Parts: sequence; C-alpha cells; structure tokens
Amino acid sequence: MPTPLELAVKLRERFGELISAPTEFRGEVALDVCDPERIADVCAFAKGQLGFDFLLDLSGVDNYGADPRWTVVYELFGLAHRCHLRLRTSVSEEKSELPTVSTVWRTANWHEREAYDLLGIRFRGHPDLRRILMWEGYPYFPLRKDFPLAGKSSEIPEVAFTRSAPLEGGPFVTTAGGADTADREPRARAGRED
Repeated sequence: MPTPLELAVKLRERFGELISAPTEFRGEVALDVCDPERIADVCAFAKGQLGFDFLLDLSGVDNYGADPRWTVVYELFGLAHRCHLRLRTSVSEEKSELPTVSTVWRTANWHEREAYDLLGIRFRGHPDLRRILMWEGYPYFPLRKDFPLAGKSSEIPEVAFTRSAPLEGGPFVTTAGGADTADREPRARAGRED
C-alpha cells in the first residue's frame, strides 16, 4: 500500500513546479497548487490516477489583510489505500474565483456552495452556485474576518433578526445546562432569569 507522502510525490512528478514540495506535519501531508486555475486538473489526476476517490471537505481560509486573501483547502481521501492528502490553493480578493471541482467529485457541489455563501469565493463552471445557508439576496458573507461579530442588521422580518446579535457569545454559542438544546440557545433565554 502506498503512503500519503509517496502519492504526493507522484502528484508533484506529474505536475512539476505547479505543485509545491510536499510538507508533512503530524502524519498529514499537504501540497500547494501554485496556479489556482489548474486545481481541477490536479484534482482529476489525484482521483483518476492516484485513487483519491473521496472529497472529505473543501473549506476556505480568509487571510484578511494579506494577498492573496483566500486559501481554499481540499481534503482528499482514498477509500482503497486509506490515504489522506491535503491540497491548498490561493486566490486574490479581486478575482475570488476558482474552477469548480464538482465535475471531479459530485460532493464538491455543496462544499463549493457553502464556501461561496459564507466567504464569497466563486467557483466557475459550478452547476448551481447559489446560497446554501443564507437566504438569496443576503448581501454579506458572514465568515469573512471583516464581518462584525455582532452581526449586521437585516430589513427582512421573519427571515432573520432585525437587530444585531448580542456580543455576549453571539447567536450560535450555547451554554451548559438546561433541559434540552433549545433551552441552551441564547435567544431562548433572552429576557428571563437563569
């Protein structure tokens, strides 16, 4: 059975300087794809030739204040050889667009929609790039580092809060105790003594 490092070396042999030398940290191997326009080609080779048939996750990192602003991370896994490989590529805020890998792994469809919805990273060629968590027409990207922790006011009643969320933990932080999760939710406790 190959190791993740051996598979990373094969990927680099195929794409040369387009891919950084593999780095290994705590048993996990990562590669940087230097040209974001080639990420779909690299992923197709990783799946078709190296057996990375499962896209575990696709996430975005906001490097606010740096250029390029976005790092997109692809977590690959091979069910047959049980190896994990991390691919990263970066894209500038001005461009904020990458080719889709939903043509390589169908599961990328939802992952890319989430990255678009929460960070504003676009995926060219995606079959249905629309919001997946926030409502259509929402003008912000809430996982960006420049999005205020208190949230932003909304003018859409019954769909979202019409005032900013409280700073004492925000709307998604629960506390221990209570009969069930609904009782631990901060908005459920508003206006009552605990």
